[in-house]
Amino acid sequence: MNRLSDAVIKHRKFVLILFLTLAVISVPLFMMVTINYDLVDYLPDDAQSTTGIEIMMDEFGGELPNARILLNNVTINEALDAMDRISAVDGVADVSWLDDVVGRGTLKTTPIEFLDSSIVENYYKDGCALISVTVESGKEKTTVKALLELIGEDNAMTGDAVNTAGTQDMSVVEVLRATAILIPVIILILILTTTSWLEPILFLSAIGVAVLINMGTNIFLGEISFITQTVSPILQLAVSLDYAIFLLHSFYDYRKEHDAETAMKLAMKQAVTSISASAATTVFGFFALIFMRFGIGADLGLNLVKGVLISFISVMIFLPALALMSYKWIDKMQHKKLIPDLKNSGKWLMKISTPFLIAAVLIAVPCYLAQSKIEFMYGMDEVAKAPRVERDSQMINEKFGNDNVLVLLVPKGDAGTELELCDDLKTVPHVKTVVSYVTSVGSAIPPQYLDQQITDQFYSQNYSRIILYTDMPTEGEESFATVRTVLDTADHYYDTFYTTGQSATLYDMKSVVSVDTRVVNLIAIISIFLVLLITYKSISVPFLLVFTIESAIWLNLSFAYFSDMSFSFIGYLIISTVQLGSTVDYAILLSDRYLGNRKELPKKEAMKKAIGDNILAILTSGTILATAGFTLALTSSNKIISELGTLLGRGTLLSMLMVACVLPSLLVLFDGIIKKTTLQNGFHVSKHPTESNKE
Repeated sequence: MNRLSDAVIKHRKFVLILFLTLAVISVPLFMMVTINYDLVDYLPDDAQSTTGIEIMMDEFGGELPNARILLNNVTINEALDAMDRISAVDGVADVSWLDDVVGRGTLKTTPIEFLDSSIVENYYKDGCALISVTVESGKEKTTVKALLELIGEDNAMTGDAVNTAGTQDMSVVEVLRATAILIPVIILILILTTTSWLEPILFLSAIGVAVLINMGTNIFLGEISFITQTVSPILQLAVSLDYAIFLLHSFYDYRKEHDAETAMKLAMKQAVTSISASAATTVFGFFALIFMRFGIGADLGLNLVKGVLISFISVMIFLPALALMSYKWIDKMQHKKLIPDLKNSGKWLMKISTPFLIAAVLIAVPCYLAQSKIEFMYGMDEVAKAPRVERDSQMINEKFGNDNVLVLLVPKGDAGTELELCDDLKTVPHVKTVVSYVTSVGSAIPPQYLDQQITDQFYSQNYSRIILYTDMPTEGEESFATVRTVLDTADHYYDTFYTTGQSATLYDMKSVVSVDTRVVNLIAIISIFLVLLITYKSISVPFLLVFTIESAIWLNLSFAYFSDMSFSFIGYLIISTVQLGSTVDYAILLSDRYLGNRKELPKKEAMKKAIGDNILAILTSGTILATAGFTLALTSSNKIISELGTLLGRGTLLSMLMVACVLPSLLVLFDGIIKKTTLQNGFHVSKHPTESNKE
């Protein structure tokens, strides 16, 4: 550490220029990073719906439709003409309608009344045509805009492509909006808790440079998800700002007795231990996300781990150089403390700590059970609900119902078995119509006698495609039960088969996430427990600290259950690790000071002093992180991001409450056990019988 501090102090101008240059270069690099808005891409490769999509692309020449267009008051020929115009729009990969089932020639020459009404009404009803469109991945924003302009206000368009386009419109704008609100609030909080007008600028400069560099280095990842793009910069800023505060405060303490360079050298040596421990718990919390089979966890987890490490490097190298270059200005811009001293807070917090501990123990189990029963949403239907999206969705549902399409792919060759399967599928609840070669044409007519345009819709080289039109919602218990029944039905007839479609994809997502939830939480808890075990050389302290924060997490998540609400599974997965990894620092800070004080003071006095000396730091850090969360919630119209922000803001406040009002009693109550289970504890031993009860 001495070599590093000497090098930073000696070459501080070079360090300053280097980091600022990297930050400037990172801006255009980040603009070149591809943003992925499709959560389906993050499903494991071995998910059956993922395999089904690959077969669709390889053998049928395209993906499933991801948009529906309603054309009002059109004839058959007008609808066919509109299809041709829609096909010509850049980014439209495929357009399908009734003519793909019965043939364009037949549709033009045969009166609509003579066609099978059970099939026709899925596409054309009361002079309205419902056309399915496949928009190329990555072109949703421009293509959807062009299609909406083409069909005009009198018609309607919905689907995943529309939702994705809305999300693309929101993401960049909302990151900037959240940052524009968050930065002034953080500056205000820091001004209230520091003694120089310039200090907040130094804190934000050190972490801001790290955020820009982290965003720029994403160029090496190729692409990131829209969730990572939106959440990562805000979280990195909020969780690592503490590192800068720790270092500068230590620097100011040493400056009371030493010159600036010596003070910085001592501050870096002292702060590296506490900052490393704080960063380690945060890193391991985020690192647990990487073990998710659902790729969004690895995408976000890797980005946050990288961000925290870059913040750590920036604080230990860039900030010392910046502080030494500007400390004279910091001195000139000193101001009085703007908030009262909280040194006596330990007395009254100790008085209320026991009742809070009792309450925490009583609600821990109910909250744990409640949060385990939350209903999650897995799709994107509620992510970007703009006014026109709401109107168009209602218009299409009123005319054609909640039309949810499933596609079943089975081996080609046995028309009799395929017909039996289709007959069984017609009896599945919520399945309105089954469209396949054997139901539309008949099992007795060989495909080679028909127009290839018709047969290509149902048969590829190896597979037969069966289309199921259902009236079920995109997701939910009924929808997932229907998918399961379709799979079970197919299993009676074929050894190999695949289902695709939005509900099938979300069903797989639910299956993957159910396992991911347990794995990620377990890895995060074990990892942080081991970090605490090594840090404190104690078996009991890690249990107390993890229980404190986990209780806050259970309470946070149980709100959804008790209020009978469902929210995005992403918020649940992320908050379980983020809240633990980020807010356990508050518990570490308080317990570390308590154990230090315990070497000289009785347990109650040691705790009162620990609270009084550190409650302001905990409040400052927690308020910044909670503000970051609530800012995301208030500024984002993306439901996933908004929910995550609410969970982060509320969870941080609950963690602060648990650390300030419950952990003190836990540490004091288990003081004897801590003493026996901690190596080299050095606890104070009273020499006076009258003080024995305080021990």
